[in-house]
Amino acid sequence: MRLFVVGYPGDLGGACTELWHTLKLWRRFGLEVHLLPLGRPVPKWRSLVDGIGCVTHDVQPEHLAAIPVLPGSPVIGFCNSDFLAHAHRFRALDCPLIWVNCMTWLFDAEKKIYAEHDLFDAFVFQSEFQRSELEPQLAEFGYTHDRGYLIRGAFDLEELPFAPRSHQAGDVFVVGRMARPDLDKWSSNTWPIYNAIQYANKRAIMLGVDERIHQKLGPTPPFADCLRPMAIPVQQYLSNLHCLMPINGGARENWPRAGLEAMAAGVPVVAQNEWGWSEMIAHGETGFLANNDCELAHFAALLAYDEELRQAIIKQAYQRLQDELASPERIWSDWQRLFSQLDDQSHHSSGSYHQQLVAEAVHE
Repeated sequence: MRLFVVGYPGDLGGACTELWHTLKLWRRFGLEVHLLPLGRPVPKWRSLVDGIGCVTHDVQPEHLAAIPVLPGSPVIGFCNSDFLAHAHRFRALDCPLIWVNCMTWLFDAEKKIYAEHDLFDAFVFQSEFQRSELEPQLAEFGYTHDRGYLIRGAFDLEELPFAPRSHQAGDVFVVGRMARPDLDKWSSNTWPIYNAIQYANKRAIMLGVDERIHQKLGPTPPFADCLRPMAIPVQQYLSNLHCLMPINGGARENWPRAGLEAMAAGVPVVAQNEWGWSEMIAHGETGFLANNDCELAHFAALLAYDEELRQAIIKQAYQRLQDELASPERIWSDWQRLFSQLDDQSHHSSGSYHQQLVAEAVHE
């Protein structure tokens, strides 16, 4: 099977990172993958995607029809604005459209497409939480449950070596949070919660803090250090931590890759008992889920004092990644189901609608 992807992988952001891991998964199982950066290729990533056998087409949106193998081929977008902006061009070429929204809301551009034309052919959700949030919104535009597929975000464990940091009683205990500099990703209660961790020799390291985040968090306490976005590689950052404690400031996590990255590197996670975290973490076994701010601080301190428990959680979390959450065979099986069912369906629009899209594409 041949698949076209709008966009390119990137270093920052869950969707860009997930795309890279998904490309590796697809190529591992022999899928023919073509990339459409639409004028925005990144040299570093070009060499990487070339290296795993993806084909990049350096064309502008108005010249998509010049790609001989594109008409009729499925096209997918991972939370990509270019996919939304040029969906009509792909429709004009009879391409089935697959949309992977990493958020828990519909973009305005999405709503416009659904209201004026039609829904996409398939929708991918990474968590049951996300599905429960998006399906009612999509139903307003005629969505039915059979168009949706639960597929966990691909995660290649080889990207982050498993190297847990040991901790001895009384030694400094390092806890932190990494996220892109989005205000909704960071809670204004961060410093009070971290300060409440009842372990005297603690240190906090935050990755992804710009000036706006600084202003939201308030004065940085003496025990904390704040690093700017991408100041150091994720692997290096996680190698310094004994515990990851993400606290959101409004954003409701769908399927947080920061949690997968931490577990892959051997860092236990203490998170809010909400959203995708509740599906990713088995409380007390592969991490901790806190119901309030006090519990967040309590579970972090528990890990600081009980190294045997912390190491057990680290090992159990990694095992769950291998067996379930990051299992290439499981995730590929879910993609196969989507591709197979999409192939069995009729993908062509009505004649009048198709003619309208062709006319639009020709005149642009």
